[in-house]
Amino acid sequence: MISLSGDERLSGPWKGAINLSTEVLLRYLPLYQDAAVLTVKIGLLGIGLSILLGLICALVQFYKIPLLRQVTAVYIEISRNTPLLIQLFFIYYALPKVGLAMSAEVCGVVGLAFLGGSYMAEVFRSGLEAIPDIQRESAYSLGLSPMKTMFHVILPQAVSISVPGFVANVIFMLKETSVFSAISLMDLMFTAKDLIGLHYNTIEALFLLVVFYLLILLPVSVLGSLLERRVRHAGFGS
Repeated sequence: MISLSGDERLSGPWKGAINLSTEVLLRYLPLYQDAAVLTVKIGLLGIGLSILLGLICALVQFYKIPLLRQVTAVYIEISRNTPLLIQLFFIYYALPKVGLAMSAEVCGVVGLAFLGGSYMAEVFRSGLEAIPDIQRESAYSLGLSPMKTMFHVILPQAVSISVPGFVANVIFMLKETSVFSAISLMDLMFTAKDLIGLHYNTIEALFLLVVFYLLILLPVSVLGSLLERRVRHAGFGS
């Protein structure tokens, strides 16, 4: 049971209930709002770069470009089989040793893009390989160049097929931003841990943490479902 009150905690028959202090919640709210803005900003930048990186890697694999194909395969295996936390530590603490120092925000964006690029690459690659060869052959017979065939015939259908995996990856990457606190970024998780350590209002801090993550992730999930339904209704990806 959750009940709201002022500074005083409930006792007696209500003892043991989850009692949230409205005064504490209101005092913490601006801090969580700032942290949410930072979390979303880094998340969107990282996701945008991961989409671009994933598409490039998928095209390299699809066309089986020599050497680049092997490099891409190694990158995907390293990225998918190491935790984001380890990748962030390497970027934030190890790269400055060789003269590549970056701010915590830039490290967060780069780390998220590095992780997400491999997942996006696999999603786009599976979408490209799902398109029948007859589509490409028909485009060539109509006089389209290989580049126009890719960008006007193959890629739109591949992206449509990839929508469910794409949305799942976006949600996954937004949730992965919770490890940014390890490199002292004032994201939602860092804010919650900091407030708990300073004031010991654990219930209020965790309650707001859950609420703000839901406010970020639920709209993405709903919009993704609507997009997938619309794509299916249009006849793509079936």
